[in-house]
Amino acid sequence: MWYIMNYFGRIAVWNLFFVLVHFLAAKFILGAPCVLIFLILKWMRRHQATDANIEEFLRAHNNFLPIRYSYSDVKRITKNFKCKLGEGGYGSVYRGILRSGNEVAVKILNKSKSNGQDFISEVATIGRIHHVNVVQLVGFCFEYSKQALVYDFMPNGSLDKHISYKDGDDPLDYKKMYEISLGIARGIEYLHRGCDMQILHFDIKPHNILLDRSFTPKVSDFGLARLYPTDRSIVSLTAARGTLGYMAPELIYKDIGGISYKADVYSFGMLLMEMAGRRRNLNAHAEHSSQIYFPLWVYDQLGKEKELERVDVIEEERETTRKMIIIALWCIQLSPNDRPSMRKS
Repeated sequence: MWYIMNYFGRIAVWNLFFVLVHFLAAKFILGAPCVLIFLILKWMRRHQATDANIEEFLRAHNNFLPIRYSYSDVKRITKNFKCKLGEGGYGSVYRGILRSGNEVAVKILNKSKSNGQDFISEVATIGRIHHVNVVQLVGFCFEYSKQALVYDFMPNGSLDKHISYKDGDDPLDYKKMYEISLGIARGIEYLHRGCDMQILHFDIKPHNILLDRSFTPKVSDFGLARLYPTDRSIVSLTAARGTLGYMAPELIYKDIGGISYKADVYSFGMLLMEMAGRRRNLNAHAEHSSQIYFPLWVYDQLGKEKELERVDVIEEERETTRKMIIIALWCIQLSPNDRPSMRKS
């Protein structure tokens, strides 16, 4: 009798084991698709909400926005994306020609890397700006997954290509570089004080300064920009924004001071430092560690009355370069309160 009970007991255990295995297998097989469907639906709802927000913004601000193009228009303008000018985290830029014959640069936004805020920021800021030193937004395209921005074409590219040039290139002389720096300052000053809302750029750097056919500088790329009332001196940000090497310290260390237009002043100072010395902020090939951080190196050179790594500098050029460096050092002071406004610099 005991043997029979033990036998049937083992059978019951095995049956229970097989039932449990089949239950878990069925749960996994049926549960995995359910989880996947849930994640897909959640992703779709989030992107549909973003698309709805953008469309609502475009309808609300239709009175000042530039031309709205269809995606088929964008393909025609770029000849089916034939000539690629560049690529970045935001997407790709293509050369195009409008029916009027004007050349344009078309930025195709990578939607998978954006929540729609970059698109809204660019259209909301550049769409209302008309200044000789700010890039002109000709039009835009928004067809949900397809988003594009159409700008005036800048034949001389970005400033970074002219700051550190290769052998054989035709570098800009110091007078032209000084004129470019004044144009950049005017453009930033217009953003801060020339509009009904102050526009803080938060990403002033050589890559975002474009040069037209006559080397007139244009401040560009407003993907990180924010609009604030002109009477609002301190603004709030949930996270740091900008590019290392040009980012104001208060964007990282909150105890230094409040965030304001002085963050753009700091970035301009770092940019001006590069333009004066014709070298990058970070010198990876420096012989001494003190040369790695550019402002420290320039300050040391300025104090010792040394040349700026060039022996063919005439007196007038030396004085202009010195002036640019002094202004740059004024702009990159640690405390935002000690920095000048763009008008004073």
